[in-house]
Amino acid sequence: MARPEKLRKVGCGAKGRGFKPIGRPVDELDIESLRMDELEALRLADLEGLYQETAAQRMGVSRPTFARILARARTAVATALIEEKLLIVSDGPVVATSDTPFPCPVHDDGTRRGGGCRCRGRRGRSNRGRNQQ
Repeated sequence: MARPEKLRKVGCGAKGRGFKPIGRPVDELDIESLRMDELEALRLADLEGLYQETAAQRMGVSRPTFARILARARTAVATALIEEKLLIVSDGPVVATSDTPFPCPVHDDGTRRGGGCRCRGRRGRSNRGRNQQ
């Protein structure tokens, strides 16, 4: 018997969303499922630009587990795009965190923990001198 999956922390609520190719009726399309934890992994790694270690900590999983979740997510999205499938965001072993966004990994404490800043309104500001105040 397989080990039960550990709950993952998810900061985005996209449950029940679906994406389909333009100009094709839904009833003619095959379905590709993307779980909530996979969507969160895509958001953290590709949208926020976090390194896997930091993203894994935010989700409450190990770095290798995060890498597997991210690989499954990228495969599902690529399959849906290339093979013109209906992409449905479904449930998974997740625990929703608060609706407030996670803090910016670059600006909040002055240390860089990700690939780049994606926070709103602070883009382009330098961290130089911040710790001297």
